[in-house]
Amino acid sequence: MNDSVHRLLELLSAGASSEELARVPADSGLVELAMRIRRTLDAHSRREAELAALFDTASDLARLRDLDAVLRSIVRRARMLLRVDVSYLSLNDEADGSTYMRVTDGSASALFQQVRLGMGEGLGGLVAQTARPYATADYPADDRFDHTEPIDRAVGDEGLVAILGVPLSLGDRVIGVLYASDRRTRRFTPDEVALLSSLADHAAIAIDNARLMEESAAALADLGAANATIKAHHEAIARAQDSHDRLTELVLGGADVPEVAAAVAEVLDGGIIVHDADGAELGRAGTPPAEPSGQALVASRSGGRAVADGDTWLCAVMAGPELLGSITLTGRPGLADADRRLFERASVVTALLLLLRRSAAEAEDRVRGELVADLLTAPDRDPAALLDRGRRVGVDLTAPHVVLALHAEGVSRTRLASAAAREAALAGVYAEQVVVFTGAAEPGPAARRTSAELTARLGCAVTAGAAGPASGPTGLARAHAEAARCLRALLALGRAGAGAAPEDLGFVGLVLGDKTEVPAFVRATLGPVLDYDAARGTELVRTLRAYFACGGNLSQAKDELHVHVNTVAQRLERISALLGADWREPDRALELQLALRLHRLAV
Repeated sequence: MNDSVHRLLELLSAGASSEELARVPADSGLVELAMRIRRTLDAHSRREAELAALFDTASDLARLRDLDAVLRSIVRRARMLLRVDVSYLSLNDEADGSTYMRVTDGSASALFQQVRLGMGEGLGGLVAQTARPYATADYPADDRFDHTEPIDRAVGDEGLVAILGVPLSLGDRVIGVLYASDRRTRRFTPDEVALLSSLADHAAIAIDNARLMEESAAALADLGAANATIKAHHEAIARAQDSHDRLTELVLGGADVPEVAAAVAEVLDGGIIVHDADGAELGRAGTPPAEPSGQALVASRSGGRAVADGDTWLCAVMAGPELLGSITLTGRPGLADADRRLFERASVVTALLLLLRRSAAEAEDRVRGELVADLLTAPDRDPAALLDRGRRVGVDLTAPHVVLALHAEGVSRTRLASAAAREAALAGVYAEQVVVFTGAAEPGPAARRTSAELTARLGCAVTAGAAGPASGPTGLARAHAEAARCLRALLALGRAGAGAAPEDLGFVGLVLGDKTEVPAFVRATLGPVLDYDAARGTELVRTLRAYFACGGNLSQAKDELHVHVNTVAQRLERISALLGADWREPDRALELQLALRLHRLAV
């Protein structure tokens, strides 16, 4: 008896199996006791291994860096602890309502590793749908599950028979399934289900931790990006403020348009062109000349923002609703928002500069206009004072000047004077006319050039009468009187938009050059008709004008005079009686028309 007990104890200490214990010749009760001790020791060893595996898994979670590595470790431990052929883990795809394979251990089938299970399909789909563990000793023959052809084919390709699946849960939400499976028939015990469930809980924690870490990393990245954006925004604001202060100091310090354009070009690292409202260039830096785009100017003016025009940018320069001009940026086709706002600020500073320029020009124009008015009103009152005032505005009135009298329909005299002053020594408004003094040598060419340039610039017909050259207050006043008569002659002759001096008008010019001969010519040509109208209150002179204006057409003439055609015919018969029957001949008709125009000038 003692030998049998000793033998059983030796076998137990050596870790012998139950089969080896059963072969010892001893009392059956002692053998049964030894076998129970063996089973207890095995259970303790297994539990110890399971606890070690769980601790190792918890340690892995604490050092979590790679989610896939942790999940592979959990699946590998499940295979080892449950002593199964294959273990694997699937995750739910909430977008399409299925669960897909994420990690496998011991699998040899590519088809099995790529299988997807719909919710409720197969054992895994049922676990994912119900959040409850399921086990089967023989899956192919177990009719509790919804067998589908893709699942059965994948399971068969892997050769699996016994399968245990437990849910991976985060609270009430199932995110996947952890499996243990054998290629032979096997019944999984409750302890094995509990062990796999513990490993599944760890896997769920690992997945949740990884999600939280990813969200934290994303939040940190977003925060870093936000901080970078805020920093860049503050830097852009500071740069814009510094640039704005620098440009404003330039303007208030008396800098002109080219200097400001150069500063803006340096700040924006491009080329700058500033134009006025008429498209004339005022200043340029770092770029060749270019015309502003009319379409881009309209878009910028209506939107109040800088607009792209091909490879250039344009911003309207505004003072309230008034267009002062435009500023164009070249060499920066890909303009960032911060630089675009800086460019728009530059247009505001440019508007300030142009307003200051205009105010200064208006003040100077007032001074010059007052000089023109005083010079032409009373040239003999104090010639020395007039000459001194001229020197103060940069004009030597003792030097020869051509004097021009200007007229335009559709623009104000102020705007006409401002436009004419660009190329003039002196300009102003006198007696409802714009008067210009220029240093040109000949009046005729000066008149024609001035008329053409101002007509193109203002978009309306500008008529120019010229005289001179003359010098000194008295001489300039006489030249102005002659230029004014020439202007009236041009308008009376229907030559609006032309420019001429008296000598350009032929006989009319000679008449205008000697004013005392004009009444004599008119009297010699129209005397009988003038006397007849004066004595009887008739309108023969008016009838003659209408007749010639209508090209001799009596029907048109009667409409012009608002009388019956017979009345026109009777008046023409009276004119024939007064002037002679040949008054319609070309030479007589030309003289009559000239006399009629001069008579109108004298009225």
